[in-house]
Amino acid sequence: MTKASRLLTIILWIILAVSAVLIVSLMVNISDNNADPTMGGWINTNLVWTYILMVIGAGIALLAGLFQMVTNLSSAKKSLVSLVAIAVVAVVAYSLASNEIPQFFGVEKFVADGTLTPNIVKMVDTGLIATYFLFGGAVLAIVWSSISQVFK
Repeated sequence: MTKASRLLTIILWIILAVSAVLIVSLMVNISDNNADPTMGGWINTNLVWTYILMVIGAGIALLAGLFQMVTNLSSAKKSLVSLVAIAVVAVVAYSLASNEIPQFFGVEKFVADGTLTPNIVKMVDTGLIATYFLFGGAVLAIVWSSISQVFK
């Protein structure tokens, strides 16, 4: 076992121990009284710990991705091509999307309270159109995969 892997193992055990202590402390302080400040404090502490772990995990994932991209340039080119393809689908879907508010039973309530605006309608329409494009692309890829195997 190298020093780096030993250090990572120790760090993981420390994170596990801190998480276990926080969860046990929360479970011990659970009460039926919703206004109990002790229980609220432990809930907040656990939430903050969760946020810290989430930020650390996301940061490590981004750094690992960047490291992989720098060390393997051919893989990076393929990834960039797929990102450009997704961006093209998003731009085309956005340009085809309409911002006209649809008419259905009860729409007046959503328009009146501001939850349904032309901008929201445009984003929802963009998401739907992009989903249709990607679903169609997946179906075409499955069909092409089956057909291309026949001709080999």
